[in-house]
Amino acid sequence: MVATLRQSTSSPLKKLALDYTSHSVGNSLLVHADCLEWLSRIPENSIHAVVTDPPYGVKEYDFDQIEKRENGNGGIWRIPPSFDGHKRAPLPRFTALNEKERETLRRFFTEWSRALVHALRPGGHLFIASNSFLSQLVFSALIAGGLEFRGEIIRLVRTLRGGDRPKNAEEEFPEVQSMARGCYEPWGILRKPMLPNMKVSDCLREFETGGLRRAPNELPFNDVIQSTRTPQQERAIANHPSLKPQAFLRQLVYSALPLGKGIIADPFMGSGSTIAAVEAIGLSAIGIERYLDYYQLSIKATPRLAALHSQAQLPLLPS
Repeated sequence: MVATLRQSTSSPLKKLALDYTSHSVGNSLLVHADCLEWLSRIPENSIHAVVTDPPYGVKEYDFDQIEKRENGNGGIWRIPPSFDGHKRAPLPRFTALNEKERETLRRFFTEWSRALVHALRPGGHLFIASNSFLSQLVFSALIAGGLEFRGEIIRLVRTLRGGDRPKNAEEEFPEVQSMARGCYEPWGILRKPMLPNMKVSDCLREFETGGLRRAPNELPFNDVIQSTRTPQQERAIANHPSLKPQAFLRQLVYSALPLGKGIIADPFMGSGSTIAAVEAIGLSAIGIERYLDYYQLSIKATPRLAALHSQAQLPLLPS
């Protein structure tokens, strides 16, 4: 059973909205702001954990590229084929990035990591979605910015990435594909370093961070999670190209707060799916989104996604 949602946003969380436009959803807060600016402005050690799925194509969420996606014209977005009568969502073509754009991506995530180190409590964890093509670049940039690498979560899910024949030469080379077909999604686990000589138990006592939360049945949180593509029911609520399923996100946000309390942030909120997952299990979150259309979508989508019951989340979450 999904936890009953509380109906008021706490004062400490409201203060983190600063002077930006914001909207309360249950015990969480949605903020319309640029995340780099927001992370740099909030007080040091304000948040306990971050669970997020950032844009990776540098330019796929620029306004001209969003317009091309909506018009079906492609641009950085690849329009995948339809199967079984179902129209597939467009995918950003990360392989289209040139070396200059890769360096821009590296610099961005190094700077973002530095801002995150300011905002996170010592021992606070970052769960960040990636892909097999760019994860090494992104994780190394995050480490350069001051975070420590703690491993990966492998989301087992068959995607529509890879497996394509050479572009414009499909008939000439029918037995060749340019990349392996994607069957997993890597999520980096990184942590803000604890204070010198501090043990995990000390960090838990002082900052409520440092470790990951075990399941209620006392089994460990595992780094391989069987998943499905996002259900059509959820896509109908939140039309966002990188929407992750609630059944998967609720497991991540549950584990992100080792003592079951604190604030989870999603600096690239999109349609609010991470915030919805936090709300569904009765915790508190703050989501940041700079693109106005997605911010407005999150206001409508977050409570509806949070209200969905997901059999896949059990028995991980308490009834």
